Amino acid sequence: MKTILQEIDSLQEEINSFRPLDQNLLKLIREYYKIGLTYTSNALEGNSLTESETKIVLEDGITIGGKTLKDHLEVIGHSDAYNYMLTLISNKSISEDEIKHLHKLIYFRINNENSGSYRLNKAIITGSKYSLPKPEEIVTLMQKFVSNIDKIKQEKHPVEAAAIIHKEFVFIHPFIDGNGRTARLLMNLNLLQKGYNIAIIPLITRREYIEYLENAHTNDEDFIYFIARMVRETQKDYLRLFIK
Repeated sequence: MKTILQEIDSLQEEINSFRPLDQNLLKLIREYYKIGLTYTSNALEGNSLTESETKIVLEDGITIGGKTLKDHLEVIGHSDAYNYMLTLISNKSISEDEIKHLHKLIYFRINNENSGSYRLNKAIITGSKYSLPKPEEIVTLMQKFVSNIDKIKQEKHPVEAAAIIHKEFVFIHPFIDGNGRTARLLMNLNLLQKGYNIAIIPLITRREYIEYLENAHTNDEDFIYFIARMVRETQKDYLRLFIK
Protein backbone atom coordinates (compact mmCIF):
# COMPACT_ATOMS: atom_id res chain seq x y z
CA MET A 1 0.00 0.00 0.00
CA LYS A 2 2.82 2.36 0.84
CA THR A 3 4.30 1.99 -2.66
CA ILE A 4 1.12 2.91 -4.52
CA LEU A 5 0.50 5.90 -2.23
CA GLN A 6 4.02 7.13 -2.97
CA GLU A 7 3.33 6.72 -6.69
CA ILE A 8 0.07 8.64 -6.33
CA ASP A 9 1.83 11.45 -4.49
CA SER A 10 4.48 11.60 -7.21
CA LEU A 11 1.83 11.75 -9.94
CA GLN A 12 0.00 14.44 -7.99
CA GLU A 13 3.15 16.54 -7.83
CA GLU A 14 3.40 16.25 -11.61
CA ILE A 15 -0.25 17.31 -11.94
CA ASN A 16 0.35 20.23 -9.58
CA SER A 17 3.22 21.42 -11.76
CA PHE A 18 0.66 22.44 -14.38
CA ARG A 19 -1.25 24.57 -11.86
CA PRO A 20 -2.67 27.14 -11.60
CA LEU A 21 -4.72 26.39 -14.68
CA ASP A 22 -6.22 28.94 -17.01
CA GLN A 23 -9.89 29.34 -16.00
CA ASN A 24 -11.15 28.27 -19.42
CA LEU A 25 -8.98 25.14 -19.33
CA LEU A 26 -10.09 24.38 -15.77
CA LYS A 27 -13.72 24.62 -16.89
CA LEU A 28 -13.07 22.22 -19.77
CA ILE A 29 -11.34 19.70 -17.50
CA ARG A 30 -14.17 19.84 -14.96
CA GLU A 31 -16.71 19.27 -17.73
CA TYR A 32 -14.63 16.36 -19.05
CA TYR A 33 -14.65 14.66 -15.65
CA LYS A 34 -18.30 15.50 -15.05
CA ILE A 35 -19.22 13.41 -18.08
CA GLY A 36 -16.82 10.60 -17.12
CA LEU A 37 -17.87 10.44 -13.50
CA THR A 38 -21.58 10.78 -14.28
CA TYR A 39 -21.40 7.98 -16.86
CA THR A 40 -19.39 5.54 -14.74
CA SER A 41 -21.17 6.19 -11.46
CA ASN A 42 -24.57 5.69 -13.08
CA ALA A 43 -23.39 2.68 -15.12
CA LEU A 44 -22.21 0.95 -11.94
CA GLU A 45 -25.83 1.15 -10.73
CA GLY A 46 -27.32 -0.24 -13.96
CA ASN A 47 -27.91 2.89 -16.05
CA SER A 48 -27.87 1.88 -19.74
CA LEU A 49 -26.66 5.16 -21.28
CA THR A 50 -23.19 4.99 -22.81
CA GLU A 51 -20.55 7.65 -22.19
CA SER A 52 -21.26 9.22 -25.59
CA GLU A 53 -24.99 9.23 -24.88
CA THR A 54 -24.36 10.77 -21.45
CA LYS A 55 -22.38 13.53 -23.15
CA ILE A 56 -25.20 14.18 -25.64
CA VAL A 57 -27.81 14.38 -22.87
CA LEU A 58 -25.72 16.82 -20.80
CA GLU A 59 -24.25 19.01 -23.53
CA ASP A 60 -27.02 19.01 -26.15
CA GLY A 61 -30.10 18.33 -24.04
CA ILE A 62 -31.16 15.60 -26.47
CA THR A 63 -32.94 12.45 -25.33
CA ILE A 64 -31.70 9.08 -26.54
CA GLY A 65 -34.21 6.91 -28.35
CA GLY A 66 -34.98 3.58 -26.75
CA LYS A 67 -33.57 4.60 -23.36
CA THR A 68 -35.76 5.05 -20.29
CA LEU A 69 -36.76 8.37 -18.77
CA LYS A 70 -35.18 7.23 -15.50
CA ASP A 71 -31.81 6.77 -17.21
CA HIS A 72 -31.97 10.35 -18.50
CA LEU A 73 -33.04 11.77 -15.14
CA GLU A 74 -30.18 9.97 -13.39
CA VAL A 75 -27.71 11.64 -15.74
CA ILE A 76 -29.11 15.12 -15.14
CA GLY A 77 -29.33 14.55 -11.39
CA HIS A 78 -25.76 13.31 -11.06
CA SER A 79 -24.52 16.21 -13.17
CA ASP A 80 -26.23 18.69 -10.84
CA ALA A 81 -24.79 16.93 -7.78
CA TYR A 82 -21.30 17.00 -9.33
CA ASN A 83 -21.61 20.76 -9.88
CA TYR A 84 -22.68 21.18 -6.25
CA MET A 85 -19.75 19.03 -5.08
CA LEU A 86 -17.37 21.45 -6.80
CA THR A 87 -18.76 24.34 -4.73
CA LEU A 88 -17.74 22.48 -1.55
CA ILE A 89 -14.06 21.97 -2.41
CA SER A 90 -12.86 25.00 -0.46
CA ASN A 91 -14.58 23.75 2.70
CA LYS A 92 -12.54 21.85 5.28
CA SER A 93 -15.13 19.12 5.67
CA ILE A 94 -18.77 18.39 4.85
CA SER A 95 -21.96 18.72 6.87
CA GLU A 96 -24.89 16.38 7.21
CA ASP A 97 -27.12 18.92 5.43
CA GLU A 98 -24.67 19.08 2.52
CA ILE A 99 -24.73 15.29 2.20
CA LYS A 100 -28.53 15.38 2.15
CA HIS A 101 -28.44 18.08 -0.52
CA LEU A 102 -26.08 16.03 -2.67
CA HIS A 103 -28.55 13.17 -2.50
CA LYS A 104 -31.50 15.45 -3.19
CA LEU A 105 -29.90 16.70 -6.39
CA ILE A 106 -29.21 13.13 -7.52
CA TYR A 107 -32.65 11.79 -6.72
CA PHE A 108 -35.42 14.42 -6.58
CA ARG A 109 -36.43 14.09 -10.23
CA ILE A 110 -36.98 10.37 -9.72
CA ASN A 111 -38.50 10.33 -6.23
CA ASN A 112 -38.85 13.80 -4.74
CA GLU A 113 -40.58 12.58 -1.57
CA ASN A 114 -37.54 10.53 -0.51
CA SER A 115 -34.80 12.72 -1.93
CA GLY A 116 -32.49 14.19 0.69
CA SER A 117 -34.32 12.31 3.46
CA TYR A 118 -33.16 9.27 5.38
CA ARG A 119 -35.00 6.06 4.68
CA LEU A 120 -37.85 5.05 6.96
CA ASN A 121 -37.97 1.43 5.88
CA LYS A 122 -35.71 -1.60 6.17
CA ALA A 123 -33.30 -2.00 3.26
CA ILE A 124 -31.39 -4.97 1.85
CA ILE A 125 -28.41 -5.06 -0.50
CA THR A 126 -28.92 -7.93 -2.92
CA GLY A 127 -26.02 -10.38 -2.79
CA SER A 128 -24.65 -9.10 0.52
CA LYS A 129 -24.57 -11.27 3.61
CA TYR A 130 -24.47 -8.24 5.90
CA SER A 131 -27.56 -6.57 7.31
CA LEU A 132 -28.03 -2.84 6.97
CA PRO A 133 -28.80 -0.60 9.95
CA LYS A 134 -32.42 -0.22 11.00
CA PRO A 135 -34.14 3.04 10.01
CA GLU A 136 -34.28 4.23 13.62
CA GLU A 137 -30.48 3.92 13.87
CA ILE A 138 -29.64 6.06 10.85
CA VAL A 139 -29.79 9.55 12.38
CA THR A 140 -27.34 8.60 15.14
CA LEU A 141 -25.06 6.70 12.75
CA MET A 142 -24.96 9.61 10.28
CA GLN A 143 -24.19 12.12 13.01
CA LYS A 144 -21.32 9.90 14.16
CA PHE A 145 -20.17 9.40 10.55
CA VAL A 146 -20.00 13.15 9.86
CA SER A 147 -18.28 13.89 13.16
CA ASN A 148 -15.61 11.25 12.40
CA ILE A 149 -14.74 12.55 8.93
CA ASP A 150 -12.25 15.14 10.18
CA LYS A 151 -10.51 12.54 12.37
CA ILE A 152 -10.20 10.10 9.47
CA LYS A 153 -8.76 12.83 7.25
CA GLN A 154 -6.23 13.83 9.89
CA GLU A 155 -5.04 10.29 10.61
CA LYS A 156 -4.97 8.77 7.13
CA HIS A 157 -3.44 9.52 3.75
CA PRO A 158 -6.05 11.40 1.67
CA VAL A 159 -6.61 8.42 -0.62
CA GLU A 160 -7.05 6.03 2.31
CA ALA A 161 -9.37 8.51 4.02
CA ALA A 162 -11.51 8.90 0.90
CA ALA A 163 -11.89 5.12 0.57
CA ILE A 164 -12.82 4.73 4.24
CA ILE A 165 -15.37 7.55 4.03
CA HIS A 166 -16.88 5.86 0.96
CA LYS A 167 -17.26 2.44 2.58
CA GLU A 168 -18.48 3.75 5.95
CA PHE A 169 -21.23 5.72 4.21
CA VAL A 170 -22.30 2.74 2.10
CA PHE A 171 -22.46 0.52 5.18
CA ILE A 172 -24.94 2.94 6.77
CA HIS A 173 -26.94 3.11 3.51
CA PRO A 174 -28.97 6.05 4.81
CA PHE A 175 -31.14 6.68 1.75
CA ILE A 176 -33.74 4.56 0.03
CA ASP A 177 -31.69 4.69 -3.20
CA GLY A 178 -28.72 6.57 -4.63
CA ASN A 179 -26.32 5.60 -1.84
CA GLY A 180 -23.56 4.40 -4.17
CA ARG A 181 -23.63 7.57 -6.25
CA THR A 182 -23.61 9.72 -3.11
CA ALA A 183 -20.73 7.70 -1.63
CA ARG A 184 -18.61 8.17 -4.75
CA LEU A 185 -19.26 11.92 -4.75
CA LEU A 186 -18.31 12.10 -1.06
CA MET A 187 -15.15 10.13 -1.76
CA ASN A 188 -14.20 12.46 -4.58
CA LEU A 189 -15.07 15.57 -2.62
CA ASN A 190 -12.67 14.51 0.11
CA LEU A 191 -9.94 13.89 -2.46
CA LEU A 192 -10.50 17.30 -4.03
CA GLN A 193 -10.52 19.04 -0.65
CA LYS A 194 -7.04 17.62 -0.05
CA GLY A 195 -5.77 18.76 -3.46
CA TYR A 196 -5.89 15.32 -5.12
CA ASN A 197 -7.48 14.23 -8.35
CA ILE A 198 -10.83 12.45 -8.39
CA ALA A 199 -11.16 8.68 -8.77
CA ILE A 200 -13.27 7.28 -11.60
CA ILE A 201 -14.36 3.66 -11.20
CA PRO A 202 -14.85 2.14 -14.68
CA LEU A 203 -17.76 -0.19 -15.33
CA ILE A 204 -15.32 -2.97 -16.26
CA THR A 205 -14.15 -3.06 -12.62
CA ARG A 206 -17.67 -3.41 -11.18
CA ARG A 207 -17.21 -7.02 -10.03
CA GLU A 208 -13.97 -6.19 -8.18
CA TYR A 209 -15.51 -3.05 -6.71
CA ILE A 210 -18.53 -4.87 -5.29
CA GLU A 211 -16.45 -7.81 -4.04
CA TYR A 212 -13.89 -5.66 -2.24
CA LEU A 213 -16.60 -3.44 -0.76
CA GLU A 214 -18.41 -6.51 0.58
CA ASN A 215 -15.18 -7.87 2.07
CA ALA A 216 -14.44 -4.48 3.64
CA HIS A 217 -16.96 -5.31 6.37
CA THR A 218 -14.21 -7.41 7.95
CA ASN A 219 -11.02 -6.21 6.22
CA ASP A 220 -10.89 -3.04 4.14
CA GLU A 221 -7.30 -3.34 2.87
CA ASP A 222 -8.26 -4.65 -0.59
CA PHE A 223 -10.97 -2.02 -1.00
CA ILE A 224 -8.61 0.83 -0.06
CA TYR A 225 -5.98 -0.54 -2.45
CA PHE A 226 -8.64 -0.79 -5.19
CA ILE A 227 -9.60 2.87 -4.72
CA ALA A 228 -5.92 3.82 -4.77
CA ARG A 229 -5.58 2.07 -8.13
CA MET A 230 -8.56 4.01 -9.45
CA VAL A 231 -7.03 7.29 -8.24
CA ARG A 232 -3.73 6.41 -9.91
CA GLU A 233 -5.36 5.54 -13.24
CA THR A 234 -7.43 8.72 -13.22
CA GLN A 235 -4.27 10.72 -12.50
CA LYS A 236 -2.58 9.14 -15.52
CA ASP A 237 -5.61 10.01 -17.64
CA TYR A 238 -5.44 13.59 -16.35
CA LEU A 239 -1.77 13.88 -17.30
CA ARG A 240 -2.49 12.58 -20.80
CA LEU A 241 -4.63 15.68 -21.33
CA PHE A 242 -1.45 17.76 -21.07
CA ILE A 243 1.02 15.41 -22.74
CA LYS A 244 -0.94 14.87 -25.96
